[in-house]
Amino acid sequence: MIIKNAKYLTSVVEEDKIICDDCPEVAFVGRSNVGKSSLINSLCGQKNLAKTSSTPGLTKMINYFFVNESFRIVDLPGYGYAQTGKNHIANWAGLMERYLLKSQSLKVVAVLCDCRHQPNDLDIMMLEFLNVNKIPYIVVATKVDKIAKSKISQSCTTIAKVLGIRKEMVMPYSSENGFGKEQLLQYLEAVVG
Repeated sequence: MIIKNAKYLTSVVEEDKIICDDCPEVAFVGRSNVGKSSLINSLCGQKNLAKTSSTPGLTKMINYFFVNESFRIVDLPGYGYAQTGKNHIANWAGLMERYLLKSQSLKVVAVLCDCRHQPNDLDIMMLEFLNVNKIPYIVVATKVDKIAKSKISQSCTTIAKVLGIRKEMVMPYSSENGFGKEQLLQYLEAVVG
């Protein structure tokens, strides 16, 4: 797949605003500061499509992007950053959960994990939630440019082991140098049709 165009559509903070139609969607989710916005920008070839920040927890809503006039990328709120307050976290978690359960168009969820760290309890809980609800997913190991190339395979093996999944379900990715971009685009093309 070649992404020729991508544009911001809308942001949603309330359940009744979640888009429900037949346009295929790919959702991205992960811990705060895992590089979700950077990955979306890198994938779409635009520097400022999704807002990036050095402050974790910036994404407090569901952000929709329309890609190639054929499918949507959905940027879900980052989880696991406590500075924003428990009420806000409960609201985001509730909104994210309702999106994942309600969306009729969701084809796959890409769960992002920083390749430099083992998945934590929240990552494991996310996969358990997706498994229980039979929602298809893959895992993307981000920031692989931050480790030696010789360590990438081992990092993916460790992530897969901790999450209890096959190593083939973990795709390495770098938003900085594009490592893994072609593989992820091919996968998404197969998923969205």
